[in-house]
Amino acid sequence: MSQDAFPDIPVIPFEGPGSRNALAFKHYDATEIVEGRSMAEHLRFACAYWHTMRNPLSDPFGAGTARMPWDDGSDSIDNALRRVEVFFEFLRKIGIEWYCFHDRDVAPEGADVEETNRNLERVVESLSQHQRDGGRRLLWGTACLFSHPRYVHGAATSCEVGVFAHAASQVRRALDATNTLGGLGYVFWGGREGYSTLLNTDMHREREQLAILLHMAVDYKNRIGFQGDLFIEPKPMEPTSHQYDADAAACLNFLREFDLFDEFKLNIETNHATLAGHTMEHELSVAAAAGRLGSIDANMGNPVLGWDTDQFPIDLALTTRIMLQVLEMGGFTSGGLNFDAKRRRESFEPVDLFHAHISGMDAFARGLKSAAAIREDGRLGHFLHARYASWETELGSRVRSGRMTLEEMEMIACQSGEPELASGRQEMLEALFNEFLS
Repeated sequence: MSQDAFPDIPVIPFEGPGSRNALAFKHYDATEIVEGRSMAEHLRFACAYWHTMRNPLSDPFGAGTARMPWDDGSDSIDNALRRVEVFFEFLRKIGIEWYCFHDRDVAPEGADVEETNRNLERVVESLSQHQRDGGRRLLWGTACLFSHPRYVHGAATSCEVGVFAHAASQVRRALDATNTLGGLGYVFWGGREGYSTLLNTDMHREREQLAILLHMAVDYKNRIGFQGDLFIEPKPMEPTSHQYDADAAACLNFLREFDLFDEFKLNIETNHATLAGHTMEHELSVAAAAGRLGSIDANMGNPVLGWDTDQFPIDLALTTRIMLQVLEMGGFTSGGLNFDAKRRRESFEPVDLFHAHISGMDAFARGLKSAAAIREDGRLGHFLHARYASWETELGSRVRSGRMTLEEMEMIACQSGEPELASGRQEMLEALFNEFLS
């Protein structure tokens, strides 16, 4: 295994809040116990192969700036295998156990489907060997169904059935790869499963096509014995003007409509929640309330920019709110916190990969500890319970049973008179929450 891509960078240590070492954790101690589990178990950090190994840090106004001396810029198998070695060295030194990938991140497209499949199989062999040697694991895999020109009109939702066939082939092979590597899940993100204008779009047909591919995936998953969960990742727009997986509620409605609800969970991304006009807390709550919250893409957006900036999460209020949701649902099962985040274009040196991940890992460690402290304190939970206390009375229980009629409710309203309301105490609760941010 290569150990020379980052020759001047040691395994990142935990040195505590007093440390001034930029290459050390101040708050993330993998072994620290919080609510009966280690930080590593609670947070289950994963590294995104696409941003860490493949993102050149380009933007619409300029070429990439990332310095990656191990990468010769070619689409050769040798270069792909070299990236795998460097990636696992990075995982070892940053102390992240899990990773995620798209099929085309790790292996190049060939001249035809058969060559492409052989390329993926060769790289999966290398990934598997490095997992065994380094004790790293795959959180989830996915297929890149948006970057190739054939997907200009969508993949499953394309107006050309031949494109659907290519997409289905990719999903099959990416599921095979994920299964071979022992992944805990497999993600569908509909990068171009949407429309730019309804003038050329049969939305009913396209949504049906997407459901057909998802049913095919469920069938194939069962036939190959893949034990992981299937995830859908909501995003409202970009690159299309509207995507069919617009937000958590839209995804849940889609799954119910096409008889897929029990087969899929959601992978929620912070920056996508922002683009949908929601908070991350909202999206997580919607998914969790339906019992469908599976995994999280940990990043954040820039409030003054209107696109998916995929920044590393450093907002302590955000990480605390996220970890409150995770703790409330009992923790991750097949999911985790995948850093779908990239360095800023100005942070182009290899060492910046470490600085970026350290900042995100420390921010989530602090969020975890703050969330646990809020739960132990109990005041927020007590207020919430007390606010809905009337629903725990005999009347509330009868209403919740679903057996009351409108006529009966009108009679109760006439007999009981005007109800007494209590303040929502929003400002008090916001101040209470801020007490625990440290």
